[in-house]
Amino acid sequence: MNIDFLKQDFLEDAKSVFGSDYEAFLETYNEKPYRGISVNTLKITAERLKELLVYKLEKTPMYKNGYYIDSEIEGLGNNPLHHAGAFYVQEPSASAPVSLLDVQEGERILDLCSAPGGKSSQILALLNNTGLLWSNEYVKSRSQILLSNLERMGARNFVVSNCSADTLCDGLEGFFDKILVDAPCSGEGMFRKNHDASDEWSRDNVKLCAERQLFILESASKALRAGGMLVYSTCTFSYEENEGVVSEFLKRNEDFAIDEIEYSFGRKSDLKGCVRISPLEGGEGQFMVRLRKSGNEPACDGDYKFNNNENKLVSGFIDEVFSIKPSGNIEIIGDRAYIFPENLPKLNGLGVIRAGVFLGEIKKNRIEPAHALFSAYTKEYFKNVLNLKLNDERVEKFLSGEEIDCENQKGYTLLAVEGVSLGFGKCSNGRMKNKYPKGLRRV
Repeated sequence: MNIDFLKQDFLEDAKSVFGSDYEAFLETYNEKPYRGISVNTLKITAERLKELLVYKLEKTPMYKNGYYIDSEIEGLGNNPLHHAGAFYVQEPSASAPVSLLDVQEGERILDLCSAPGGKSSQILALLNNTGLLWSNEYVKSRSQILLSNLERMGARNFVVSNCSADTLCDGLEGFFDKILVDAPCSGEGMFRKNHDASDEWSRDNVKLCAERQLFILESASKALRAGGMLVYSTCTFSYEENEGVVSEFLKRNEDFAIDEIEYSFGRKSDLKGCVRISPLEGGEGQFMVRLRKSGNEPACDGDYKFNNNENKLVSGFIDEVFSIKPSGNIEIIGDRAYIFPENLPKLNGLGVIRAGVFLGEIKKNRIEPAHALFSAYTKEYFKNVLNLKLNDERVEKFLSGEEIDCENQKGYTLLAVEGVSLGFGKCSNGRMKNKYPKGLRRV
């Protein structure tokens, strides 16, 4: 059994957590880690994706659009359908907290610690272009990765911010129906996949993580409306970071209680209403619990003052490109145009790096469209569409930044793969000038 990389203190703590299953838990370190994907139903149905992928997909019990895939598969991230946002590569148990969130269309939801974006992409799909998702990430570099991933998934009704939990939640008091706190943790659920991750582990770090997690939970509670739901999760096994944090939070916040539900996955925790997933239950490691705030009040109204900008260049561009006009408010900030969702709160002072869909830059006498615009809307929205089969050699050329042949399209044209929006180019005389962002291109 190869467990030499695991620290003795961790093994002692794991023995306390797993009890009679401790030896079976250790045996899992001889097995391959679980791997999975979540289907992005904003862009494709699960049935259609299964037809197009050559890999065997096996349903997981953790999320209705989640599937196991073979851990030996290579190059999954290079699949054109992945580039197009048809699916997100996600460890199976990582998808479970969103199932607890029980997302309903029209809700306002905060994903407080959201990079790299897997859970946010699930929430977006379940909201189905309604309501609002606010995705926050405290680490600046990770917030840019988060934004890129959500744009790839076709996000429309969303905000991405780079802000501390307390500042953000103080500024958005009572605004959200539901909040997900997938808290930074000691990452014990990563050890099977990445042995080096165990080098960073220590009991002192576990203690620091628990203190930070409690602080984040306390902050999140302010942004939740009375009667709202808060899901707390980690990808670690530590009692101190899981049940310990929840118990302390409930002691300090008598207006919160565990929302006890029946789980179709995982193992029961010593704290009633909490659930754990380990390699023994089909995932790498996840703890989660659903909390309910007492009372019953509607979420606070959004008080963002829309500029209602009138710009002939922007309106002319929309008429030129779209066959179905996108809903939302056209907002012009500096030389950039956006399509903002309805009912936004004030955005100042909250580290917002994106709200709604980036439409494009306003030049002297034209609009330079943004890649995000063509990723956010399905092919039915656009007047000009070049829809290619997955095995069309032009798909690979497009992803590499090359010009490709087009048909009778003229002007700005959506490029889709099997009907899934991938990017755009500008067509003229049977050729498409490639507008796929350089940072996303294959090298």
